[in-house]
Amino acid sequence: MSDLLKNIDARTRLAGTNKLEILMFTLGVNQRTGRRETFGINVFKVREVMRTPAITAAPEMPASVEGMVSLRGVLVPVVDLAKYIGVGADCSRDVMIVTEYNGHTQGFLVEAVDTILRLDWSQMRVPPDMLTANMGGLVTAVTELAGNKLVMLLDVEKVLSETTKYDDDDKIFKDIEPIIGAERYTVVFADDSSVARKQITQTLDMLGVRYIGSPNGRQAWEELRKIADVASSAGRLVKDYVSLVLTDVEMPEMDGYILTRNIKSDPRFEGVPVVMHSSLSGMSNQQLGVSVGVDEYVPKFEPQRLSETLRRRILGGGETPKPEEK
Repeated sequence: MSDLLKNIDARTRLAGTNKLEILMFTLGVNQRTGRRETFGINVFKVREVMRTPAITAAPEMPASVEGMVSLRGVLVPVVDLAKYIGVGADCSRDVMIVTEYNGHTQGFLVEAVDTILRLDWSQMRVPPDMLTANMGGLVTAVTELAGNKLVMLLDVEKVLSETTKYDDDDKIFKDIEPIIGAERYTVVFADDSSVARKQITQTLDMLGVRYIGSPNGRQAWEELRKIADVASSAGRLVKDYVSLVLTDVEMPEMDGYILTRNIKSDPRFEGVPVVMHSSLSGMSNQQLGVSVGVDEYVPKFEPQRLSETLRRRILGGGETPKPEEK
């Protein structure tokens, strides 16, 4: 089973190429459809795949949290994904996927792992609104394989947020003060995680700045090009309309590296800072961000640090009039 996760360096080199690798797995038979549906998780977030060890139950945990295990001296919460999603409740979960990102490690129980599939982010589509509504934003992207087989990419950040409640605390937003004259500034942001978008918008609301949000890099890039056209027609610079771009790394259709490269290679966006906001906190990812022109890197789920970075970058860029005033 460990053979699935060899060649880590090779996987790291995928970053910045608009490609990804996903570990495919099943959770059992969907009682509504009678089929085994295939899910995926980005390999960048997977530390290891192992047979499920003995789990110690913990009191007062959500129903989908089986308990915890000790992995090399570290206590790791274990989430039964089938229970969490509501499929395959009667099957055995003998495999545990250990994920690690943004300083958090957790185990996900699954029925079986399949293989690692290499794809281009352009093959990953934003899920239909009906699927998003039915699954509460749990699926961030969908891709189709041969034979009309669909693979749904899970938002593991949402699973972590709702089962461990690590970010369910108003204290993480405490003392974020509004920027003076904040209505003059506009932030464009892109993130495929509904949990991350919620935290971003709450942070921006507390700062008082205007914002335009997108669920992926492609949509953000389309919005930015529209703003560039408006600026050109008005004889203005884009930085007069956009104070800063905040982008996630992993997103369907266009990732954050390609979005950043597009912005930094287009002279119309000169003077617009790009801040990368990601749960992939490894140094290699940060260095790659710098190589494509990212101005700064901020880890996810730290609103205080995010607000401090945005405040400094926005104010350092000068005053920005509202688009409709031009």
